[in-house]
Amino acid sequence: MMTPSAPKVLIVDDQPETLSMLFDALEFEGMAPLKAVDGRAALSLVGQTRPDIILLDAMMPGMDGFEVCRVLKSEMGYADLPVVFMTGRNDSEHVVKALACGGVDFVPKPIVLNELFARMRVHLANSRKTRSARDALDAIGRPIAAVGRDGAIAWATPQAQELLTRIGLRSDEGAALPWELKQWLVDSEGSESTARLYRRFDREVEFRIMERGNEGAVLLRLIDRAIGTGEERLAAAFGISLREAEVLLWLTHGKSNKEIAEILQLSPRTVNKHLEQIFEKLGIENRTAAATMSVRVLWD
Repeated sequence: MMTPSAPKVLIVDDQPETLSMLFDALEFEGMAPLKAVDGRAALSLVGQTRPDIILLDAMMPGMDGFEVCRVLKSEMGYADLPVVFMTGRNDSEHVVKALACGGVDFVPKPIVLNELFARMRVHLANSRKTRSARDALDAIGRPIAAVGRDGAIAWATPQAQELLTRIGLRSDEGAALPWELKQWLVDSEGSESTARLYRRFDREVEFRIMERGNEGAVLLRLIDRAIGTGEERLAAAFGISLREAEVLLWLTHGKSNKEIAEILQLSPRTVNKHLEQIFEKLGIENRTAAATMSVRVLWD
């Protein structure tokens, strides 16, 4: 049975029988299917409906699936939208093309439905986590950017875009970082060099590596050194450790102890211990008082 939160699945195939079969199967599975018979119709429908995942036929007349995926990812800004390719040809050339243009998976025809649904659930879960993380970063105002192996920006929070613009750098998707930062990213692989200062227009911005992912992707945190990070300001204001300041920062943004533990990769017991120490050092008794004091430092 379909629910209001059912994932929207766009099926793109020029074969009516495949469209009909997948539409009925997905609907029976509790998903919300949509369908398009060619690439141009699919691109138009994506803009109107914003599906959660796309099942895309690789070989279609006119605009094929590879071109559709390339346009979605590089021109329309749907870098996080999972695209699963479907094709009757199971050769390595098609697999490489599907992954190279931004697809997350590849299923051969005839399609085995149970296998397809299992793969879709994994990609939908990963996509939800990615969107949730980006929404959270946007909401708390952290300047974070993700860049590829070539130093091109895959995405950036509004705060990162603003900071990049202030130092005269482009912040749009696909824009490249300056050569010295790109070289640092290459040189820092396998080393302990996780931060690099970049000076321009009398401003210093620290680029700090948060995480390295697959295919050379890097998650960067940007820090305006004239202001410092939120946790640095809290630590200086209250005489607490940086780790305690991180816990206080996330508490101020309304996160529960369990959520803080997951974000900082700590045990809930450790988070509780940090909060006890924070309350004692600040001379307060509860989370509300801690958040109130924190807000005065961060936003006054």
